[in-house]
Amino acid sequence: MQPFYFWISMIESTFFYGALAALILGVSKSGFKGFGFIIVSLMALAYGSKPSTGVLLPLLVLADIFAVIAYRKDVQWKTLGKLMPPMMVGVVAGAYWGDAIPVEQFKFVMSAIILVGGLMMILVVRMPKESIPDNWFFATLMGFGAGVTTMIGNLAGAFANLYFLALRFPKEAFIGTAAYMFFFINIFKLPFHIWSWKTIDASTLVINLQLAPFVILGFMIGYRLIGKISNAFFQNYIIGMTILSAVLILVS
Repeated sequence: MQPFYFWISMIESTFFYGALAALILGVSKSGFKGFGFIIVSLMALAYGSKPSTGVLLPLLVLADIFAVIAYRKDVQWKTLGKLMPPMMVGVVAGAYWGDAIPVEQFKFVMSAIILVGGLMMILVVRMPKESIPDNWFFATLMGFGAGVTTMIGNLAGAFANLYFLALRFPKEAFIGTAAYMFFFINIFKLPFHIWSWKTIDASTLVINLQLAPFVILGFMIGYRLIGKISNAFFQNYIIGMTILSAVLILVS
């Protein structure tokens, strides 16, 4: 039997990783995109790979609520109308495929997709706006990819970031539209986690109550800072963080 101090240290470590992930989540939802892999990794370290998705999802919804309130005037509803249907189909596909994909294979595929997405972002920000595809096929491709990856790994940011950058969204419209998109899709994901994957139950909700203050604190910090950066810096930041997350997934 392990000594008592061992179990105490394990509890403290679990809470530390969970609280840190929740704090970064709040900052991310305020507009500082690109921390998805770090958040997912810390949660997995604290609670396990698949169980952590059930802990994380209600926290995402909580942060989404703050984001949609803060950026309610900046949402582009026409863009949402294009993205949401294929994204919902992607969530259903991800729920079906989630148990069948080996972890190592998924990591490689995800890192490759995100890395390619980051390189494409570099190209699209240099292209004339009239050369950027703004059609249903492009939106369907990005929406479906985002739906699959958000269901399996909560890592849909690369697809959403690429699409919004391609459309030349200014910072506020980028953040506001993404906020509403993820709010709707995270609500849509809840039944799959509750009844299909069974990763959300009373015990995970207790953890959510413990971590919720860190989400709120992170959002407040991030919201104060995001207004101080320019559109040009925001674009470069999104591209850099996307590429970095792909590398981190590959080497983890």
